[in-house]
Amino acid sequence: MMEMKNLVEQFPAQIEAAIAIGKHLKISETKEPVGNVLICGLGGSGIGGTIISELAFSHAGVPVNATKGYSIPSYINRDSLVIISSYSGNTEETLACMHAALNKGATIFCITSGGKVEQLAKEKKLDHVIIPAGMPPRACLSYSLVQLIFLFINYKLLPENSVADLENSVVLLKKEENSIKQIAKKLAADLHGKTPVIYCTTYYEGVAIRFRQQLNENAKVLCWHHVIPEMNHNELVGWAGGNENIAVVLFRDPTEFERNNHRIELNKEIISKRTPHFTEIFSKGNSQIEKTLYLIHLGDWASVFLAQLRGVDDMEVNVINFLKGELSKK
Repeated sequence: MMEMKNLVEQFPAQIEAAIAIGKHLKISETKEPVGNVLICGLGGSGIGGTIISELAFSHAGVPVNATKGYSIPSYINRDSLVIISSYSGNTEETLACMHAALNKGATIFCITSGGKVEQLAKEKKLDHVIIPAGMPPRACLSYSLVQLIFLFINYKLLPENSVADLENSVVLLKKEENSIKQIAKKLAADLHGKTPVIYCTTYYEGVAIRFRQQLNENAKVLCWHHVIPEMNHNELVGWAGGNENIAVVLFRDPTEFERNNHRIELNKEIISKRTPHFTEIFSKGNSQIEKTLYLIHLGDWASVFLAQLRGVDDMEVNVINFLKGELSKK
């Protein structure tokens, strides 16, 4: 049986395989330019939507949003590009969004490994891509995110050199693999027995959410995240109730906005009065895509190492399976 550590280890190879798939995407031409983009998906299938919206923030000339529920915004119309991302193809919330987008006449593109999404895409003759099946959705972010990047390049929402950034990411991750594991092991040890609090700066929230989700599912721990500078206007005051059982992880970019650097130093000064556990993880890479994938891979490893320290099965998600089983009865 495949273990999560094996799946995490395959992350760079998965990106390579996903690039090969992406280079053969078949995308129909649209008569009118895309007016807005909506990515529909949840959990491991949905986090790519959050990440791609951040990657495209400074390049896309139209709004890019992600939704994590049963409905789509009222502004969705024939000028919209709606991306349906469901690894299993049977996520009920995402299927509801898919039907709503069809009723609105939106352009739809589907990313799935099969299920009802694939069936409906073929029935309605929708553009879609099939990614490898048989793995937990959270272990296939590389496949879905890379397809999103290729799709965004096609619609000129990301620059064409984003493919080179993906290829450079593979080189970076392979080169840094041992270092990544060492940093991740130390991070896991720092988090063991404590409540993790994850911070990042603007446009890296997808990385923080991904790490939170991986800690939830792999290590079976509760934690929370927030973003600088927004947390300076609310959560920072809450640190008056902080304590040494909380361990802070701050994901950083060496080229952060100057004012954020100053904020971070002040945050550390304030938080360190409540807990000595404050770890900074700096990204590596020359592009936002490289830096994002580096931090994701490191966080994934840390979640696996923390699961080992806690003696829990990083593959099982019995409570989610129970929930889905109960929901299917009604």
